[in-house]
Amino acid sequence: MLSLALSSRPLTFLRPSRRKPTLHRLLLPKPLATATASASALTPLTPRFDPNSTSGPDPDPTPLFLRPANHPVPAAALDAFRHRAAALVPPSAPHLHHQLRWLLADAIAAGDPSSSDTALLRAPLDDLEDMWQQHVGCRRPFQYVVGNEHWRDLVVAVRDGVLIPRPETEAVVDMVRKVDGFADGWWADLGTGSGAIAVAVARELGPQGKVFAVDVSEVAVEVTRLNVQRYGVQDKVEIRHGSWFEPLEDVKGKLMGVISNPPYIPTDDLPGLQPEVGWHEPKLALDGGKDGLEHLLHLCEGLSLVLKPGGFFVFETNGNKQSEFLVDLIRTKWSSSFHSVEAVLDFAEIKRFVTGYRR
Repeated sequence: MLSLALSSRPLTFLRPSRRKPTLHRLLLPKPLATATASASALTPLTPRFDPNSTSGPDPDPTPLFLRPANHPVPAAALDAFRHRAAALVPPSAPHLHHQLRWLLADAIAAGDPSSSDTALLRAPLDDLEDMWQQHVGCRRPFQYVVGNEHWRDLVVAVRDGVLIPRPETEAVVDMVRKVDGFADGWWADLGTGSGAIAVAVARELGPQGKVFAVDVSEVAVEVTRLNVQRYGVQDKVEIRHGSWFEPLEDVKGKLMGVISNPPYIPTDDLPGLQPEVGWHEPKLALDGGKDGLEHLLHLCEGLSLVLKPGGFFVFETNGNKQSEFLVDLIRTKWSSSFHSVEAVLDFAEIKRFVTGYRR
């Protein structure tokens, strides 16, 4: 039984990327950056799961596209489902048609319903119906429905209990690649969640390079393990269960870099999040305390102990004011420990990241 987990990621995934999108598997469109909030303006506010419905989150945490194809269905029945599902999409939300195609692409293992009498599915047709209803009716994030998200050049497994990777965070990997000698260094991804950052960085490393993927959630540890195994980087990623720096006692002063996308939403702002986030994504991955800085300040406090001289760090934040505050704080309180501390813009021109180097 798989499990998956918590991580940290911004809510800026509502902003469309200006990067040229990559093609979705099977040449289907990559989901828009608004995927997890797609139903917000489309469906009435409803409970997380309709109490009058027998459906709920899929009990099988295996990503849909990785499940065995054990369910033959008549092509006519599949076509009827396609039409019923499409009928639920309002004209104001054409991107839901892309998601419906994504659902079917992941579900159909064999057979072309347009030229065959039978299609072989990875889930019963009734389950697909429930999945679609959960997304459109109960506002469950689509990535949880299908069990994956497309992030950089990866198809990252996710599930309930794991924060869905957002496109903004992809930039972190590019920052790491620009660090001199990064390929043979030891890196820590703190609050790894799905392991997306750890896997992406590991794929760039040389023979001596390593990533320590750390998370306090057992669910996160399990899903990270799944993603690490799927991409064959077991020799590059060492998964450690624990809170922030606690599992890294044996590598203090040896890390070339620390990467973290911690919880940074102020507690009082959580009730105002869109339901797709607030109802479904893990609070542990979102709640940054009273002002959103609780975990970020903890990371700043321990950073100098784990980085070696010349080591690099990058933290993701809630945006402009948070980043500016952290830059000023590090430059003053820890000026003897760090240099070249700055706020870095994301693709929406928001000061999303704080970076710097150990003296």
